[in-house]
Amino acid sequence: MVALAATAGFAATGGAFAKDSLTMGVGLEPPHLDPTAGAAAAIDEIVYANLFEGLTRIDRNGAVQPGLAESWTISDDRLTYTFTLRDGVTFHDGASFDSSDVKFSLDRARAETSTNAQKGLFEGIASVEAPDPKTVIVTLKQPEGNFLWNMGWGDAVMVDPASAESNNTNPVGTGPFKLARWTKGDSVMLTRRDDYWGKAPALKSVTFKFIPDASAQVAALLAGDVDAMPNMGAPETLAQFEADPRFEVVVGTTEGETLLVLNQRRDLFKDPKVRRAIAHAIDKQAIVDGAMFGFGTPIGSHFAPHNPAYLDLTGVAPYDPEKAKSLLAEAGHADGLKLVMKLPPPSYARRGGEIIAAQLRAVGIETELVNVEWGQWLSDVFKGDHDFDLTIVSHTEPLDIGIYARPDYYFGYHSDAFNAVMDEIRDTADEAKRTKLYQKAQTILAEDTANVFLFQLAKTGVRAAKLDGLWENAPIQANDVTGVHWRK
Repeated sequence: MVALAATAGFAATGGAFAKDSLTMGVGLEPPHLDPTAGAAAAIDEIVYANLFEGLTRIDRNGAVQPGLAESWTISDDRLTYTFTLRDGVTFHDGASFDSSDVKFSLDRARAETSTNAQKGLFEGIASVEAPDPKTVIVTLKQPEGNFLWNMGWGDAVMVDPASAESNNTNPVGTGPFKLARWTKGDSVMLTRRDDYWGKAPALKSVTFKFIPDASAQVAALLAGDVDAMPNMGAPETLAQFEADPRFEVVVGTTEGETLLVLNQRRDLFKDPKVRRAIAHAIDKQAIVDGAMFGFGTPIGSHFAPHNPAYLDLTGVAPYDPEKAKSLLAEAGHADGLKLVMKLPPPSYARRGGEIIAAQLRAVGIETELVNVEWGQWLSDVFKGDHDFDLTIVSHTEPLDIGIYARPDYYFGYHSDAFNAVMDEIRDTADEAKRTKLYQKAQTILAEDTANVFLFQLAKTGVRAAKLDGLWENAPIQANDVTGVHWRK
């Protein structure tokens, strides 16, 4: 028993045997490993930059960097992007990477039959040409100020035609790591490849261990079973790790707008008075304090507070239970309502759901809480028949306010005014003008109560004290371990 404890401590502090390997705990197991065919953030959290790469990549600061394209030029009318690809790039199975793979990947993502969860990123592409192996010419239908950023998303990674259809279980990318083993229900192990085109990572192997239970995450860290948890499910435990010299606590920001989603396909929620009543019934700070132990920033629209274009709209629908009751009465529901809230596994959803249910009960709305696993949430809520009244989820995609313009999105929201603003943003290159337009879009969502905007999810991480290179913030949904190393 003593020997076991000593060994665990040795691993947690980055002893010699751990210098070229990493075991990272993650809260959710991905449904599969193909980032071009799934909406679950858990996919990108394992494969982005590690297994798969795009023409561009988003770095730890949220900036666009060259990826598989070493450079590019943009035409004066901002419609044509000419990419020059890197030399010597191969896929994990040895297949060469060239412009034909780019054309295949982008055409596949934008095809009518595409299963890409972010198909909207590619709808503005008019054509993709591959005049020679190192050159790709992408022509847009209209200017898109975020095009290079969009090409850095996990949904825009490059795949090989020969292996694309099996990437869900046998991912074959161009990244510095390759899949070694996926033990369902337990972990995914990656190993460093020897023939990577770029700088080799310091780590020889990385294991992502699935630990959904918050208390189990704490136990795994303390026992040395994992070296890091980039997102702790129990933020109230951070103080314990801050007092332990074996660990470092790092609190950053994410792109995760946490929402109480109102299914506007329901006739009930087509009434703006009902939507606004629910918004007034919610004490956002109480949710941050009660569910997240103070970690998180209340928001009033679908936009990250750290973005320069952010507008604080928390005052549009402040906590006001009496106003909520009044609006419900005006909408013909003075006797109250009965709703069903389907909650996915993350603690922010399960804990937040309990608090919100109590707040809604105080204004006459009885809410049945139904806990579901991610697979059921994706099938019941996000896809299929959208069988839900309410749900809580954090949207961790970067700068994703445009999802409200999608006619088939699970919110069921529609606004001609909002759609017009998003069209104008796509046609605008000037950053000052884009900022004003983004703020106009935020205001429309807030005033419409498109959803109840709760808080921006914090990134609450714990890592071994001698582990360097993990991202502090999460500008995209990723655990990029390509720059991670152990200090001696």
